[in-house]
Amino acid sequence: MVGKLDEKARTLALASLPDWTPAGDPDGIRRRFTFADFNEAFGFMTRVALLAEKADHHPEWSNVYNRVDILLTTHDAGGLSRRDIDMAAAIDALLKH
Repeated sequence: MVGKLDEKARTLALASLPDWTPAGDPDGIRRRFTFADFNEAFGFMTRVALLAEKADHHPEWSNVYNRVDILLTTHDAGGLSRRDIDMAAAIDALLKH
């Protein structure tokens, strides 16, 4: 089982993810992505869905036209865990390709 990050680990992890911000309820991190249009946003969501299935770690998210909002939290751990940090880094890497 993955545990919730302590404050030191959280601070270090978030420093490596400057575009993600802390979320309070539930405890996690969030980021808004904006794309040119719906097709681009939906394509991004499809790529994230494939990552999530492979990692067995699924985001809470919403999509409105060209915008995708993602919240990552580990419910089993009671908040932000290493799984969330790893998923955020993998999602960010999708944008670099």
